[in-house]
Amino acid sequence: MNSPPSPSGAEHTDGSPIRLGALVPLTRPGWVEAGRHLLAGLDLAVREVNDAGGIDGRPLELVVRDTAADPERAAAAVDELAHLGVAAVVGEYHSVVARAAAARADALGVPFLCSSAVLDALTEEPTEWVARLAPAQSHGWRIYADFLLRAGRHRIAVATQPSVYWASGTRILRDHLAPRGGTVLELDATLTPEALCDALVDHGATALLLLVGHPEPAVPIVRAVRRDRRLPEIFIGAPAGQPEFAEWAAALGEDGAGIPFLRYLPERLGPLGERVGKELRERLGEAPSFVAFEGWDTVNVLAASLRSHGTDRAAVAESWPRVAVEGTRGPIRFSRTPGISVWQWTWTPVQVVDRDPAEPDRFRILHAG
Repeated sequence: MNSPPSPSGAEHTDGSPIRLGALVPLTRPGWVEAGRHLLAGLDLAVREVNDAGGIDGRPLELVVRDTAADPERAAAAVDELAHLGVAAVVGEYHSVVARAAAARADALGVPFLCSSAVLDALTEEPTEWVARLAPAQSHGWRIYADFLLRAGRHRIAVATQPSVYWASGTRILRDHLAPRGGTVLELDATLTPEALCDALVDHGATALLLLVGHPEPAVPIVRAVRRDRRLPEIFIGAPAGQPEFAEWAAALGEDGAGIPFLRYLPERLGPLGERVGKELRERLGEAPSFVAFEGWDTVNVLAASLRSHGTDRAAVAESWPRVAVEGTRGPIRFSRTPGISVWQWTWTPVQVVDRDPAEPDRFRILHAG
């Protein structure tokens, strides 16, 4: 009979599993498709680590908790996972949820390797316990703002909902565009789609960015704008990545094409990325999103840390600045970045892409940063 899990995540030598807590949005109102891709990447990497002999002969065990995009639920899950003796917590897609998880992990002294959330202020104060693979929002969204300017779009309207994440995105865009002759107009996404179209016409907006949830209200907004004869030339964008997933294309069809978004992939994957991508495609039954690669890279990084520094929680956290791992999207190292409170991979590749209007299942790379 195995001994009970150690609340401190201390070393075991009896071959018992090394538990990793995984936070994933698997039910609404969470972005379920993103959660499914994230979990596929995490799970594939755990299987590969175990097939290769585990960590010094001990298998990894993924203990999954559904956050459903609920910050309180995520914080409670971190409490539970800490009690179960996990060596570390991984995952999460939604920035506001990841922030709650990071705060709790920091308070409890549990390492948290965040896969996908981009909010700059993932914790209120600098912490040694949290590291992140996804690029900070300010980095990616400035690249997106540069793309808008290069496309000749200076009068930007944002349809936005109340959220720290959307407010942060709006501020980043405004701060970056204003010195370069751009303006940002905020429109409340609770407006009817028709009223929102009226506001776009009244203000002479040349671009509309969707800083809103999917499918509601993003889908009806896109449909209304596409059908408004007064707005034939308006650019629609979605920097947060809503068009990445097949659910977007299924809901909108041709209307969902030609809407640029941020994606964290290189122009070409190397041999490791190609191999992992093939495995992920077989698991998912569709092309893997960048979120699936983030999941795989997360476990790959943590496995390297566990092998070299052991499973004690403090040792895992102390390993962040020493990590040097080949990921699916390039070499991964963590460093301290000004304005970022956690250990940060600086930087994963960033692209602005859209679905090709002539072939909506195909992605076009429009800009790279």
